Amino acid sequence: MSKQTQIRRTTVPQIAARKGGEPIVSLTSYHAHTAAIVDKYADFILVGDSLGMVMHGMESTVGVPLDLMIMHGKAVVRGTQKALVVVDMPFGTYEESAAVAFRNAAKIMKETQCGAVKLEGGKRMAETIRFLTERGIPVMAHIGLTPQSSNVMGGFKTQGREEDSWAIHEEDARAVAEAGAFAIVLEGMVEPLAAKITKQIAIPTIGIGASADCDGQILVLEDMLGLNEWTPKFVKVYGDLGPAIERAVSQYADEVKDRSFPGEDEVYR
Repeated sequence: MSKQTQIRRTTVPQIAARKGGEPIVSLTSYHAHTAAIVDKYADFILVGDSLGMVMHGMESTVGVPLDLMIMHGKAVVRGTQKALVVVDMPFGTYEESAAVAFRNAAKIMKETQCGAVKLEGGKRMAETIRFLTERGIPVMAHIGLTPQSSNVMGGFKTQGREEDSWAIHEEDARAVAEAGAFAIVLEGMVEPLAAKITKQIAIPTIGIGASADCDGQILVLEDMLGLNEWTPKFVKVYGDLGPAIERAVSQYADEVKDRSFPGEDEVYR
C-alpha cells in the first residue's frame, strides 16, 4: 500500500526566500471553488478587499467590513491545500494604532487560519508593521497606488509619473522592508520606478501594473478571466468567460421557454 504524500502549504519564509529567484505567481480569490483551481498554480493567494467591488458591487474598497474579509478568507483557506493564503486588512482596521491593528490582524488569522495579512501604506505604517511582526503576525506591505486611499489620491492614479516623486516611493519601500514585511506589493507604478525599487530592497516585490522585473506578479482573478466589462491597462485577459457565461445563460433561458429543457436525459422515469 502506497503512503499518501502530505501536501504542505507554502510558508512565509519560502516566499521571502524567492527574492531574485523564480518569479512568484499570485492571484486573488474570494471563494472556495475558484481558490481550489488557483491553488494548483499559485504560490500565494490574496483574499483582497477588491472583493467589495468585484463581488459586492461597491464603488471602492473603503466600505469593506472586517467580518466580510474573514468570511471570504475562511472559504479560501477551506478550498486550498498548497498556496499561502494572505488576507487583506480592510480600511479602518489598522490605521488608528498598532494595538488596534494587532487586535484585528490576530482576529483575521485566528478565525480564517490564513498565513499572513496585507496592509496598505509605506513609511507611515512601518511602526505598525514592526509591532505586528514582532508579535508573530506576518505582514505583506502594499505601496504605490493604494486603493484604500483613493479618496485622498483623487481616484486610481498611476504613481511615479514625475521622476521627482520617486524618492517618496523608494523611502516607503525601504521603510516597510526594514520594519519586517516579508514581501511588498507595488501597484499602479511606472515601470522604471518599480524595477528600481525591486533592485533596492531585500524582500520580494509583487507587481500589479508595475514591472516584469518584480519578483512576482498578481492580478485580480475576475479581471484576467474576462468577467468584467472594463479592465485596467495592466491586465492581460487570459479568458473570455464573461461572454461565455452570458451565452450559456441565454441558451438556458431559451430552452426553458420553449420547453426543450429539461429533456429526456434530465428527467427521471
